[in-house]
Amino acid sequence: MWMGCRSAGVLPAIFPLSTRCKNAGETPALRIPVFLGESDVSHFDDRDPVGHDKCQRGYVTKLSLIGMSGAGKSHWAQKLGAAGFRVIGIDDRIENKLAPELAAGGYRGIGGVAAWMGWPDQPAYREREKKYLECEVESMCEALDEIQAPSEEGILLDTTGSVVYTGEEIRGRMRSLTTVVYLEATPAEEELLIKRYLSDPKPVLWKNEFHRRPGESTRDAVARCYPQLIAHRKKLYERCAHRIVAMELLRNANLDARGFLDLLEGQARPA
Repeated sequence: MWMGCRSAGVLPAIFPLSTRCKNAGETPALRIPVFLGESDVSHFDDRDPVGHDKCQRGYVTKLSLIGMSGAGKSHWAQKLGAAGFRVIGIDDRIENKLAPELAAGGYRGIGGVAAWMGWPDQPAYREREKKYLECEVESMCEALDEIQAPSEEGILLDTTGSVVYTGEEIRGRMRSLTTVVYLEATPAEEELLIKRYLSDPKPVLWKNEFHRRPGESTRDAVARCYPQLIAHRKKLYERCAHRIVAMELLRNANLDARGFLDLLEGQARPA
């Protein structure tokens, strides 16, 4: 029965370890191949998108989480990290790269990055938006290089909401090196994301999705334009994703890390 997790574009081959990799020996918990990437669907073999043999001892799961700020990416990164995954957090890496500028203004933490960027109608915003994206591109390139290197660790890439703006090459590498999971908001949850952003702003790249009307306050303009930003990004997230999982399902199912991986493997359907 489908419970809110679907594949983006095509139905991938899903082979449980117990039936496909019986000769692989004992496999540590949370290190099974969740599913094949889109590039392998037509082959129905035991190799992942970059050609690794999934039945060899030491094969590890590599995931990327994408979605809007507040969708739960960092929450699931923490859970998977506690279960043994190595977590690569792009927010932290961007903050480190911006450290001199943040320190000069007395800013720190992800909230400090948001305060440094400011609201999208402030004079310094566009320049800082550009700087932030440059740091994000650098951080993603570094992270993907690390993911591509041989490793015995399960890896979780915790991206930012603006990962879809990092360029075709980076998005393509992310898709080829990891299974990309989009945490999707329902319309009701989109309202919650807007409220969260207004009450506790996170760094957001608005691009061309913010327009303040004459006489409109910045806060009112943000509340009006944020749904447009979500709708624009939704299409980009779906193009990147191998799997799409409803935020509502994850919130209501009370899953642990093992349950999250089982959900990805067992509750999929074509988009």
